[in-house]
Amino acid sequence: MEGTLVEPLPATAPADLSELVRQLRRDVLELRQEVDHVRRENYELRQQAGYWKAMHARAVERIEHLQAEVEELRGENRKLQAQLFGRKSEKTSSRDRSNHLEGEDEQAPSTPPRRGQRRDRPGPARRDYSHLPVVEEPRELPEDQRVCPGCGAPLVPSDTEDSEQIEIEVRAYRRRIRRRRYQRSCSCANGPRTVTAPPAPKLIPKGLLGVSVWVEILLDKFFSHRPTERLLNQWRLLGLDVAAGTVAGGLERLEPLFTPLYQALLERNAQSTIAQADETRWMVFIVLEGKTGHRWWLWVFLGEDTVTFRLDPSRSHDVPEGHFPADARMVLMVDRDSAYKAMAQVKLGNVVLAFCWSHVRRDFVAVGKGWPEHKEWALAWLRRIRALYRHDRGRRNAKADSAAFAAADIELRHIVATMQAQADVELADPKLPTPCRKVLVSLQEHWTGLTRFLDDPRIPLDNNASERRARIAALGRKNYYGSGALWSGRLAAMLFSLFATVTMAKLNVRTWLTWFLESCAENGGQVPADIAPFLPWTMSEEKRRALALDPDDSS
Repeated sequence: MEGTLVEPLPATAPADLSELVRQLRRDVLELRQEVDHVRRENYELRQQAGYWKAMHARAVERIEHLQAEVEELRGENRKLQAQLFGRKSEKTSSRDRSNHLEGEDEQAPSTPPRRGQRRDRPGPARRDYSHLPVVEEPRELPEDQRVCPGCGAPLVPSDTEDSEQIEIEVRAYRRRIRRRRYQRSCSCANGPRTVTAPPAPKLIPKGLLGVSVWVEILLDKFFSHRPTERLLNQWRLLGLDVAAGTVAGGLERLEPLFTPLYQALLERNAQSTIAQADETRWMVFIVLEGKTGHRWWLWVFLGEDTVTFRLDPSRSHDVPEGHFPADARMVLMVDRDSAYKAMAQVKLGNVVLAFCWSHVRRDFVAVGKGWPEHKEWALAWLRRIRALYRHDRGRRNAKADSAAFAAADIELRHIVATMQAQADVELADPKLPTPCRKVLVSLQEHWTGLTRFLDDPRIPLDNNASERRARIAALGRKNYYGSGALWSGRLAAMLFSLFATVTMAKLNVRTWLTWFLESCAENGGQVPADIAPFLPWTMSEEKRRALALDPDDSS
């Protein structure tokens, strides 16, 4: 072919040609083997590259997961630090910021309000002490000053210039009882020759301490929540030295006197159609078979006109389940503790649970404090909850079946619907941070119980009222640690219940307790057969007026 250079093969003999072909075949075989080896090596390298890429992706994913977990743990740590070193009391004050997130107030005041009485607000009414007894104390001029300084003529007594001071006299005294004996002046054979006046009533037979002493002990410990040792030290300053063992033995003997009243409270409380429940720890320093440690629980149940405390070693559903009848039909306002959800009455649908918005609010505060990067998100939800409380308060202040009530109800339902829609939108976002998602998932799980107040305005938004009642147990736990015996724990639960119920009825606890103990003393140190007069809901109107804290208020 023209223009193509073809190198001619060298002329070789046939033997040499066949040897060349064999050599070429060997080279081709070696090349094929080498190609196969390279292919296998390439395949293995590709496999290894894919493996290490996958491992790298998994490592990156694990690092991201660990970083998120570290941030979550840091937030939990900040939250636990606040719980450990923050305010422990159930009572909040204006200075307590443990349940407040900075920035929650939409418009902070530019200058702090001035202390003291404000000119635009009326001052408090002057207190009336006219019901207190009057002790006259005449004040006279010294005899040498009852003359005219000029001529020495005597001064003639005139009227008086009167003023008053409030004083309190606390004194211990011995009440010496003299029983008059009478001798017969006749010669009749029947009957004793000497007749003695009846003995004075005693609360504890053969006891030295009278009713007034036991009233002070019971009120000081179970109403003012002070350790008994402080009271005894105070009495020593007055010259009265009472042994602590005497007080402990007397309290144990008084415990059965309050049992019938306490049982009546339990029965009355269990009949409530709307109630609240809460629990707080209480130490009982006894050894109980099958129980580790000394932590017991005081359960508080707030009814329509009663408050009851139950002491139990467990925090299980058996306590609220046993408190209410099996056929009870009611609404129970609680926190989100699983013990209430496990009640048999709840599973049957007879007891309907309403959940507390205050606990939901604390979830958002915890997120804002634990994870500062989510603070704005938490603040937005806190403002929604604030609007919910504001409009619910407006509906409660309006009269039922009024136009104002209807308008407030519509606005309240609109706010609730907006909150539900917002939660659905945020939960649909796959990038929602884990702490925020947990709070919203809990919100959705309890949504039905959280919104029961819409259809029944009697249901409050939270169980703060029962938590305030539980505060008395928290004060006792802090001041005298708990109870040293089972009977002591029972007595604490009974008196907490009785004093809270009497206070709820706006009665004077001291006057009521004195009346009850004096009645027991007159009955030979036993509970009167009829306890109905001592119960606030069966008490006569005349007695309610006599025991009322405000004499003008017997409602």
